[in-house]
Amino acid sequence: MKLWIEESVCKACGHIGYPKTITKGSFLTEVILWLFFLLPGLIYSIWRLTSKEEVCPRCGNATMIPVDTPIGKQLLKENPPNDIKS
Repeated sequence: MKLWIEESVCKACGHIGYPKTITKGSFLTEVILWLFFLLPGLIYSIWRLTSKEEVCPRCGNATMIPVDTPIGKQLLKENPPNDIKS
Protein backbone atom coordinates (compact mmCIF):
# COMPACT_ATOMS: atom_id res chain seq x y z
CA MET A 1 0.00 0.00 0.00
CA LYS A 2 1.33 3.41 -0.96
CA LEU A 3 1.46 6.10 1.69
CA TRP A 4 1.41 8.89 -0.91
CA ILE A 5 0.74 9.19 -4.59
CA GLU A 6 3.33 10.82 -6.80
CA GLU A 7 2.47 13.28 -9.53
CA SER A 8 2.35 11.30 -12.76
CA VAL A 9 2.10 11.70 -16.51
CA CYS A 10 -0.21 9.62 -18.70
CA LYS A 11 1.52 7.86 -21.58
CA ALA A 12 -1.75 7.77 -23.56
CA CYS A 13 -3.05 11.35 -23.36
CA GLY A 14 -0.18 13.32 -21.76
CA HIS A 15 -2.23 14.43 -18.73
CA ILE A 16 -0.07 15.54 -15.80
CA GLY A 17 -1.54 15.09 -12.35
CA TYR A 18 -2.42 12.51 -9.78
CA PRO A 19 -3.86 9.13 -10.80
CA LYS A 20 -7.31 8.03 -9.70
CA THR A 21 -7.69 4.66 -7.96
CA ILE A 22 -10.51 2.50 -9.26
CA THR A 23 -11.84 -0.84 -8.09
CA LYS A 24 -13.03 -3.31 -10.70
CA GLY A 25 -16.37 -4.99 -10.33
CA SER A 26 -19.64 -3.83 -8.83
CA PHE A 27 -20.46 -2.99 -5.24
CA LEU A 28 -24.07 -4.05 -5.77
CA THR A 29 -22.97 -7.47 -7.06
CA GLU A 30 -20.71 -7.83 -4.04
CA VAL A 31 -23.56 -7.08 -1.62
CA ILE A 32 -25.91 -9.52 -3.38
CA LEU A 33 -23.30 -12.28 -3.31
CA TRP A 34 -22.68 -11.70 0.40
CA LEU A 35 -26.41 -11.75 1.19
CA PHE A 36 -27.18 -14.97 -0.65
CA PHE A 37 -23.91 -16.87 -1.02
CA LEU A 38 -21.20 -16.62 1.61
CA LEU A 39 -18.28 -18.26 -0.24
CA PRO A 40 -18.81 -16.52 -3.63
CA GLY A 41 -19.22 -13.23 -1.77
CA LEU A 42 -15.89 -13.74 -0.03
CA ILE A 43 -14.14 -14.69 -3.28
CA TYR A 44 -15.63 -11.69 -5.12
CA SER A 45 -14.62 -9.31 -2.31
CA ILE A 46 -11.05 -10.60 -2.33
CA TRP A 47 -10.91 -10.22 -6.13
CA ARG A 48 -12.21 -6.63 -5.91
CA LEU A 49 -9.66 -5.72 -3.23
CA THR A 50 -6.76 -7.13 -5.24
CA SER A 51 -7.85 -5.66 -8.59
CA LYS A 52 -7.51 -1.98 -7.69
CA GLU A 53 -5.49 0.05 -10.16
CA GLU A 54 -4.43 3.62 -10.69
CA VAL A 55 -5.78 5.19 -13.88
CA CYS A 56 -5.60 8.54 -15.61
CA PRO A 57 -8.46 10.78 -14.43
CA ARG A 58 -8.79 12.26 -17.93
CA CYS A 59 -8.76 9.22 -20.28
CA GLY A 60 -9.14 6.26 -17.87
CA ASN A 61 -6.08 4.34 -19.14
CA ALA A 62 -3.80 2.58 -16.67
CA THR A 63 -0.71 4.12 -18.27
CA MET A 64 0.27 6.73 -15.67
CA ILE A 65 3.92 6.81 -14.66
CA PRO A 66 5.69 9.04 -12.11
CA VAL A 67 7.17 12.24 -13.54
CA ASP A 68 10.51 11.63 -11.81
CA THR A 69 11.25 8.44 -13.78
CA PRO A 70 13.39 8.53 -16.95
CA ILE A 71 10.36 7.85 -19.18
CA GLY A 72 8.28 10.40 -17.28
CA LYS A 73 10.97 13.05 -17.74
CA GLN A 74 11.19 12.22 -21.44
CA LEU A 75 7.41 12.58 -21.85
CA LEU A 76 7.47 15.95 -20.07
CA LYS A 77 10.31 17.10 -22.30
CA GLU A 78 8.48 16.03 -25.49
CA ASN A 79 5.06 17.37 -24.38
CA PRO A 80 5.50 20.23 -21.91
CA PRO A 81 2.41 21.18 -19.93
CA ASN A 82 0.44 23.91 -21.69
CA ASP A 83 -1.07 25.40 -18.55
CA ILE A 84 2.11 27.30 -17.62
CA LYS A 85 1.43 31.04 -17.69
CA SER A 86 4.08 33.23 -19.33
